[in-house]
Amino acid sequence: MAIETNNTRKGIIMAVVAATLWGISGTCGQFLFQQREISVEWLMSVRMLGAGGLLLVFALAKKDKDVRNIWLDKPSRSKLLMFGIFGMLTVQYTYFAAIKFSNAATATILQFSAPVMIAIYLAIRHGQRLVKQEYLAISLAVLGTILLVTHGNLGALNISSLAFGLGMASAVSLATYTLLPVPLLKKFSAVSVIGWGLFIGGVAISLVKAPWRPDGIWDIYTYANTLFVVIFGTLFPFYLYLQAVHLIGGQKASVLTSAEPLSATLISVVILGLSFKFMDWIGALLIIATVFILSMKKTNTSAGASI
Repeated sequence: MAIETNNTRKGIIMAVVAATLWGISGTCGQFLFQQREISVEWLMSVRMLGAGGLLLVFALAKKDKDVRNIWLDKPSRSKLLMFGIFGMLTVQYTYFAAIKFSNAATATILQFSAPVMIAIYLAIRHGQRLVKQEYLAISLAVLGTILLVTHGNLGALNISSLAFGLGMASAVSLATYTLLPVPLLKKFSAVSVIGWGLFIGGVAISLVKAPWRPDGIWDIYTYANTLFVVIFGTLFPFYLYLQAVHLIGGQKASVLTSAEPLSATLISVVILGLSFKFMDWIGALLIIATVFILSMKKTNTSAGASI
């Protein structure tokens, strides 16, 4: 019993730390895009190639045979390529592009409507009716989004239509990213699947902006924020989250990722001076609440991690 309690405590701490690091990395990205003129494409190529490569090296050091085996199975090979490009790359790009044209807090909170989209998709796919929790979650997500992007003034958007579109695209992409690797995760280790997904996405975006051709303004703050995004905002949180899922299960771990939008918002307000109004906080809390509501109904939607 003591060991089980200790593992639960460790899992909770790992999940919260992972989500917090993801939230902070979004704020670092906002700083790089808006104050150092770094392009989204360049940061994505460095982040995904760096973190993906390091995860694969770690897996090889642990003698994880799935790093190689996943490529030997033809159906899995095609699914992995789809996950890397249409799952991992798409969710990373839309999320950071939304940050560039708005802010880390808003982009992260909008992305958090993904669980609602997953619930709707699974209900349609399996021909099931939505239950009360899902109807409530959908209602709260819609209301929360409206409050967040309008400040409660329904006559005007608080953010540009481009930023809003990218934020919602990020939510759709996160839903896709969550569902795509489910078959792969049933056959291969999560570290291998996530590592290859990041690396494949990194190779794809490198065709647009090579990592060895940086842009923007470079000083100690640029280096520090870039390093944080790659190591502490990608590599460490992915590993910690996977360990948390192993210790406490995907359902509990996914609920604890609520720390991500909260940390992104708090850091943006305190460090970057973001003005977050009362209605914005209400909207954010309504969207975050949907994760807790949906967790009351057990579904098979926990496939990986956030971003």
